[in-house]
Amino acid sequence: MDILSVRGASVIMNCSSYCETPPKIEWKKDGTLLNLVSDDRRQLLPDGSLLINSVVHSKHNKPDEGYYQCVATVESLGSIVSRTAKLTVAGLPRFTSQPELSSVYKGNSAILNCEVNVDLAPFVRWEQDRQPLSLDDRVFKLPSGALLIGNATDTDGGFYRCVIESGGTPKYSEEAELKILPDPEEPQSLVFVRQPSSLTKVTGQNAVFPCVAGGFPTPYVRWTKNGEELITEDSERFALRAGGSLLISDVTEEDVGTYTCIADNENETIEAQAELAVQVPPEFLKRPANIYAHESMDIVFECEVTGKPTPTVKWVKNGDVVIPSDYFKIVKEHNLQVLGLVKSDEGFYQCIAENDVGNAQAGAQLIILDLAPATTGPLPTAPRDVVATLVSTRFIRLTWRTPVSDPQGDNLTYSIFYTKEGINRERVENTSRPGETQVMIQNLMPETVYVFRVVAQNKHGHGESSAPLKVATQPEVQLPGPAPNIRAYAGSPTSVTVTWETPLSGNGEIQNYKLYYMEKGQDSEQDVDVAGLSYTITGLKKYTEYSFRVVAYNKHGPGVSTQDVVVRTLSDVPSAAPQNLTLEARNSKSIMLHWQPPPAGTHSGQITGYKIRYRKVSRKSDVTESVGGTQLFQLIEGLERGTEYNFRIAAMTVNGTGPATDWVSAETFESDLDESRVPEVPSSLHVRPLVTSIVVSWTPPENQNIVVRGYAIGYGIGSPHAQTIKVDYKQRYYTIENLDPSSHYVITLKAFNNVGEGIPLYESAVTRPHSVPDPSPMMPPVGVQASILSHDTIRITWADNSLPKNQKITDARYYTVRWKTNIPANTKYKTANATTLSYLVTGLKPNTLYEFSVMVTKGRRSSTWSMTAHGTTFELVPTSPPKDVTVVSKEGKPRTIIVNWQPPSEANGKITGYIIYYSTDVNAEIHDWVIEPVVGNRLTHQIQELTLDTPYYFKIQARNSKGMGPMSEAVQFRTPKASGSAGKGSRPVDVGPDYKPPLSGSNSPHGSPTSPLDSNMLLVIIVSVGVITIVIVVIVAVFCTRRTTSHQKKKRAACKSVNGSHKYKGNSKDVKPPDLWIHHERLELKPIDKSPDPNPIMTDTPIPRNSQDITPVDNSMDSNIHQRRNSYRGHESEDSMSTLAGRRGMRPKMMMPFDSQPPQPVISAHPIHSLDNPHHHFHSGSLASPTRSYLHHQVSPWPVGTSMSHSDRANSTESVRNTPSSDTMPASSSQPCADHQDPDSSSGAYLGSAQEEDAAQSLPTAHVRPSHPLKSFAVPAVPAAGSAYDPTLPSTPLLTQQAPSHPVHSVKTASIGTLGRTRPPMPVVVPSAPDVQETTRMLEDSES
Repeated sequence: MDILSVRGASVIMNCSSYCETPPKIEWKKDGTLLNLVSDDRRQLLPDGSLLINSVVHSKHNKPDEGYYQCVATVESLGSIVSRTAKLTVAGLPRFTSQPELSSVYKGNSAILNCEVNVDLAPFVRWEQDRQPLSLDDRVFKLPSGALLIGNATDTDGGFYRCVIESGGTPKYSEEAELKILPDPEEPQSLVFVRQPSSLTKVTGQNAVFPCVAGGFPTPYVRWTKNGEELITEDSERFALRAGGSLLISDVTEEDVGTYTCIADNENETIEAQAELAVQVPPEFLKRPANIYAHESMDIVFECEVTGKPTPTVKWVKNGDVVIPSDYFKIVKEHNLQVLGLVKSDEGFYQCIAENDVGNAQAGAQLIILDLAPATTGPLPTAPRDVVATLVSTRFIRLTWRTPVSDPQGDNLTYSIFYTKEGINRERVENTSRPGETQVMIQNLMPETVYVFRVVAQNKHGHGESSAPLKVATQPEVQLPGPAPNIRAYAGSPTSVTVTWETPLSGNGEIQNYKLYYMEKGQDSEQDVDVAGLSYTITGLKKYTEYSFRVVAYNKHGPGVSTQDVVVRTLSDVPSAAPQNLTLEARNSKSIMLHWQPPPAGTHSGQITGYKIRYRKVSRKSDVTESVGGTQLFQLIEGLERGTEYNFRIAAMTVNGTGPATDWVSAETFESDLDESRVPEVPSSLHVRPLVTSIVVSWTPPENQNIVVRGYAIGYGIGSPHAQTIKVDYKQRYYTIENLDPSSHYVITLKAFNNVGEGIPLYESAVTRPHSVPDPSPMMPPVGVQASILSHDTIRITWADNSLPKNQKITDARYYTVRWKTNIPANTKYKTANATTLSYLVTGLKPNTLYEFSVMVTKGRRSSTWSMTAHGTTFELVPTSPPKDVTVVSKEGKPRTIIVNWQPPSEANGKITGYIIYYSTDVNAEIHDWVIEPVVGNRLTHQIQELTLDTPYYFKIQARNSKGMGPMSEAVQFRTPKASGSAGKGSRPVDVGPDYKPPLSGSNSPHGSPTSPLDSNMLLVIIVSVGVITIVIVVIVAVFCTRRTTSHQKKKRAACKSVNGSHKYKGNSKDVKPPDLWIHHERLELKPIDKSPDPNPIMTDTPIPRNSQDITPVDNSMDSNIHQRRNSYRGHESEDSMSTLAGRRGMRPKMMMPFDSQPPQPVISAHPIHSLDNPHHHFHSGSLASPTRSYLHHQVSPWPVGTSMSHSDRANSTESVRNTPSSDTMPASSSQPCADHQDPDSSSGAYLGSAQEEDAAQSLPTAHVRPSHPLKSFAVPAVPAAGSAYDPTLPSTPLLTQQAPSHPVHSVKTASIGTLGRTRPPMPVVVPSAPDVQETTRMLEDSES
């Protein structure tokens, strides 16, 4: 506690602490430890208290005054400090004012001054006539030392002096006489001898407001607080002293306010005011708690304090103040956060709160635990390939691979330890779930080098640490600050001018400003670009509040927005007339007008009144004007009887009068009605009872000459006097609500006017009973079907068994359709009503499975929901680009980069591939960028042979079966500078261990041509392949022709045995393509757009199209068709990016026109390249052009070469199947079979298969439908599997644009037989390969 002492006195300051080990106690004065060993006057007592003997204090030497604090230390644990206590030594006794001669009327109050230092005031006492004066409620000493005497009597007269007794010799003031005067004969004016002054007190102290008034008659003093009377009688805390001074004991925060002293002596009243402010020492709302933690963890000590004034908080560790740094931070005002704990952080932490009136402390202990010893069992090895995949200014994303000891890694968790380079204090971040191999490290500093290491942990404990990885965060971009001094003022009713000043812009010049504005109460903000420092916005609404804000832009982007400024446009005359003007003739000389204000939004200001104009219909030029207030009615009097008048009305603002209404006419009465007596009885009364209401209707009295002002309706059970309702005189019916069912009500009706109520008319009624039979439910609709029409539309159809057989709806029934996405978590339905047996649901999401059900409602009857139908909307091109595109350099290979990305958020279908565009010129036309296709199941790709120290720009585009989506924003990446390890300029090109020169003229990144020898060899190989292929076709054709005749029965049995067991599902996830076959009975000719070329050629766009694009054939013959599929898939390399057979669900389409001239046309089937062939450079304009996607019988101009290893491509055989919506019959591989449904057909065509010479090329296939049956096709043989090659990432060198003079592919043909007439192009579909297991089973079935 704070202590007040006097010079020469002794002082003890208490200090006590508790611990099992006795603590060592020390004392600090003003923050410095006291050396008490050699101190004569100050000594430490056994209980830890401090004793100061004979306090020293003089004008120039004050060694003992100050702030004291004790420190308790336990060697193994740490130190704690106490709160501070202030020692104040009272000064030398001296008076600032002394008592003076004074007189007072009997009954009034007197005051005698004796002002001393605040420190000395407690040591002051008074004497009267040299005798100690006893104090009470009437004789009272103020805190300043002055003496108050209330209600003075003769005994109070005498000589007074004050004494200071602060140790040593008492000091006396001068003596002064107080005279008591008799009551005067004349009234004396009322004056304040001492007025209250404002005070500031600490909670728990006493407050005294002196209030001494003089005058005759003797005044009476009372007090108010904040204008309310203060009751002092019988109050525990409020009391009047010495005739009028207010004493407040034990002050609390509720006592804050304005106190008014009111003196009143019947003749006059005077007042004086004073404020009371209350201060509160610091108090803890939340104290820090002990924390147990491991090294590298982050911890927070919580500390919440209150007080007035608001306390300042500092933290102390083991008695020393904690200085905030990067690792010791004050968060959420008062909490202490310690980042990356180390062992030396152990100890006692104390939260010390201080304000002007006190201080408080609360502490807690931090204990660093050792890591638990590992249990017996294998620990993980170090995680592999730790790399920073995303580096920003304040966060870094790390990824790694699982340790060698646990390649699956599903049960491993990881701890990521990181620190600033050169700092030995590590922090730790843990992965959020087991098996996760990436983490985002947040809250880093810009342009700072950090060191990361990753440790795996299994159930036995922590394993080895990875090697340290150094990563530097990026420098922070300096964006503009908020524009200062933004001001807005209205220049007119429709315009506002906004001005501002230039903001701080960091390291970039301000380029422009964006001014945002919004109507108050709306949520759509508009913006305008501004070059200068002011702008006038026009076209605003009149007299409307708008908010404005400004954002400055520099080269880095938008800066910080200003605060909103709000301004209202100026008012104007109203822009519309008042509404609903009605006229009512009151009598022969007056007409009442009623109206409504103009529509909202047309007032253009505050309506100040309404201007009424009226005239006789017979004299249109003679117009009278009347201006009324803001009320919505006006009685126009002094009119002529029996005369028709026109009226119009306009609204007014301070700016003038707005448009007026159209003229409305009314006629005054010929003669005034009689209102000297009450109305007669109404001529009739009718009642119609319902369940809980009665409808009452009536006709007016027969005598129309008596004024009727209205009607009074009385009603009640058994008596009409329970309730009364009054209605207007024009009303002729009324519904009495909220009645009881099955109850007898009596109803009365009376007409009334200003004289009184007329004779009543009576009627009675019984309300209806409540019970109504529940209607029986209807039958729900049946046969609900969902027909997909487009990517966002599905037609729902159903039948209604409660309708007649012709399903015609003749009554008022309606149907409710409900739908939702087929996700278990989604329970939110959308509904719509229909009056027919179908409904078109629109606005659906692409490639989404929905479920639908229907119910029927007729009157009050409804059915339950029908059985559900399901439908999946068609795919749509992606509507957003791939996201999170990052480019990083490959470790150890500076000329190789790795591009990573994430799928588009709006894929709208299965992503079948990506295209990476890159260029060194970001502004180049997109067809000048280099293109890298990537298969759709990959999210990473590596590009080799880039130029060192060169900036490249990368964009990525996703595609699905419907086409290409938008491109991502360009990402810049500069390749590293050349490494000097191989000597300056002598480092060989890094192409990887499996690099082979490309086949075409692109064996270097700059496109140097191939040698003539290579070209000749290539021609020889291609010719050889063509010859071998033709020989094999002939042999297989002859062999199959013989087998067909002898094994006809076996073929049919094999076909029937598998009928229905392998139905082909068009929407199956795992598409299995059939062999090459043609089904004749189901032939459909698909019309195609005419090409502008006479010989349309297939475009060089290697983009496969989904078979959904082909018009599906009629399904009416499904039950008569046997289906069979039997094919195989070539060996797949796991990581290959160019394997066509490995891309499931991709069904490229080709249109095959037939030449009309030769009788036996040849159909050329080009080898269909994988989309991932790096040599396919094409323009984005031809990416999805169905009108150009035709296959011609000329040689394809596509390049053959690829610079990848042959083994990098999996061998694939790709066969052609029909559209999924048409049921067809593929041929068996070993014993092809088909029903002989056309006896006239005598010839068949066969397609042999040849082993592919080049594993990078796919088998060319075609599917056509001639006019006669084709009996069977042979199945292509399985090509030899390529040698194993498993790169971590697929890689393709950067290629320049190809020249047109490339070696051509060999042409593979299929003989179709003689065609009787010209054929339009046929759709050709290339599906994916099936799984090998199912293919094997189908082969076995057919052989059996």
